[in-house]
Amino acid sequence: MQDFWLYFQLGWQHILDWQGYDHILFVVVLCVTYAVSDWRKVLILVTAFTVGHSITLALSVLKVITINTPLIEFLIPVTILITAASNILNKKPKNKGATFKYLITLFFGLIHGMGFSNYLKSLLGKSTNIVWELLAFNLGLEFGQVIIVIGILLLSFLLIWIVKIKRWDWNFFISSAIFGISFIMAAERFSAAF
Repeated sequence: MQDFWLYFQLGWQHILDWQGYDHILFVVVLCVTYAVSDWRKVLILVTAFTVGHSITLALSVLKVITINTPLIEFLIPVTILITAASNILNKKPKNKGATFKYLITLFFGLIHGMGFSNYLKSLLGKSTNIVWELLAFNLGLEFGQVIIVIGILLLSFLLIWIVKIKRWDWNFFISSAIFGISFIMAAERFSAAF
């Protein structure tokens, strides 16, 4: 049980680590368009992301799939770029596209999971209890993501309802900033990937 808590802690610390801020940016841009009252939708969305990265993380750690690390490191900011662009271009989000958004988030989670895999492989070493530790790590990642979601939803509430910033302006500002950051990240990683 001690190993479980160790890997759980490593999971949430990894997602909240500012040195790996690309995952933080993805979660922020994923939920910036939502209000506090949409917390159930956001939780489902973030869980879809977790399911996606749990699948590829497990497949990679169990050596079912191998990854091209430079390509994945390029694709991660591309997923952020696409999500930010979607927020900017979709001025009035419709509930009709919710299922598609969950599916695309799940798919993007598959890509991000491959990015986590090298980190987790280095932690596991020759461990014999991989499944339990993998579960703990993924639950830790989900916990860390929920912390990010709570933070961004509370900040959104504060700025939109208390300070009276228009919801679209808030979404546009955050999504545009993250679009710019992820564009630079993708451009920097392009040559290594191809």
